[in-house]
Amino acid sequence: MRNLIAIIGFMLLQACSSSSSSEEVELEGDSPANNNPTSSVVYNWSIPISEVFDGGPGKDGIPALVNPEFDNIQNITYLADDDLVIGIKSGDDVRAYPHAILDWHEIINDNLEDVSVALTYCPLTGTGIGWSRMIEGEETTFGVSGLLYNTNLIPYDRATGSNWSQILNESVYGELQGEKPDLIRLFETDWKTWKILYPNSRVVSINTGFSRTYGTSPYGNYNTNDDIFLFPVSVDSRLPSKERVHAILNGEDAKVYRFSDFGSGNIIRDTFKDKEYLIVGNSNFILSFELTGEQRMLDFEYIYDGSEIIISDKEGCEWNIFGEAISGSRTRQVLGNSNSLMGMWFSIPAFYNTELY
Repeated sequence: MRNLIAIIGFMLLQACSSSSSSEEVELEGDSPANNNPTSSVVYNWSIPISEVFDGGPGKDGIPALVNPEFDNIQNITYLADDDLVIGIKSGDDVRAYPHAILDWHEIINDNLEDVSVALTYCPLTGTGIGWSRMIEGEETTFGVSGLLYNTNLIPYDRATGSNWSQILNESVYGELQGEKPDLIRLFETDWKTWKILYPNSRVVSINTGFSRTYGTSPYGNYNTNDDIFLFPVSVDSRLPSKERVHAILNGEDAKVYRFSDFGSGNIIRDTFKDKEYLIVGNSNFILSFELTGEQRMLDFEYIYDGSEIIISDKEGCEWNIFGEAISGSRTRQVLGNSNSLMGMWFSIPAFYNTELY
């Protein structure tokens, strides 16, 4: 039965790609990667073009969402308790973006209060990253180019047609090459935990305007089978390839934390490349904050009991999941946003020099 499931999963993966998925794309001159057809400029890629592949569906073949419809938690029926969701908070506006929707759309362009965000998600690497949609002072939206690098999503911005590497957080081709987006703080956990934490939050509705089997992955058992890869990628054998981990990124380097690292405690104070971090975790989520200034002098205690409060400091201030002080003398202060992500293990050393905690 397990072999049958694996075969079915592999067939689903093949169905979501074309026969050209294992072939290099011609990326010079009038290439399909130049998403700005009005431009006469030929750009060079900042990543190896021999490692950029055509995923099959083509540009916008996987349709990104723009300002999708949201619903109340009690009306959401397409999610199981162990399904993963990604949360964003801006002031009192708290929203959840389920993997079940992102599996089929990969990018959701949204607005929370005065924050313009592109929630980018790659089902093949399990990485969700939030980008500001304000690029060079102008608001844009992001779409799915249909291209992959190290089996990871390459979005494009609709303002210039430039291509971006999701995990590198950088434009790698086009007018904006070398530009980095401002990162938006995210929180990833399972649906059961999210419902308890933020029962009044809004969740992306199944009414997206597209006919998809939300709740059923288009990639079968890809995210749990360590032996299935759709595109060429280096595999680091230190951990199981598809293990979900938390990575802090800095330049060309990364440091990875596992859920098992929190078995005997829920707080890790760590230094990585001369920066200080507070990493908080349990069996349902891992978070990290960069400590700067006087925050580095604070002693933190894990006090999570199912509410949004996760830690307190010795001065009696309490801090929530998003690093906001919500009581005590530091109310309204915010812990630093670390450059970090959740994802499948193999995807981190594919892009960064990676050390394990």
